[in-house]
Amino acid sequence: MVTNMVNFIGAVMPTIQASEFKAKCLSLMEDVASKGEIWVVTKNGRPIAELHPYTGGRSGSPFGLHPKLEICGDIVEPLDDVEWKALA
Repeated sequence: MVTNMVNFIGAVMPTIQASEFKAKCLSLMEDVASKGEIWVVTKNGRPIAELHPYTGGRSGSPFGLHPKLEICGDIVEPLDDVEWKALA
């Protein structure tokens, strides 16, 4: 049974029960890739997974959503007493 779910930003996403997803997995993956839809897989009425199109590649930054973040200096070495007191 396919229904719709509204997420926290108001977007409507079709949902599918896990048992039906299991039976239709390959064709559903083709639909997702061609149409760009995001499907929510549910089990006992609770969302457990999302199936969405692959966007490709890895993040350019090891920090994920913060591509402009830069590490300056040694972040492993402990601070000396003067620097530590300046931060307090």
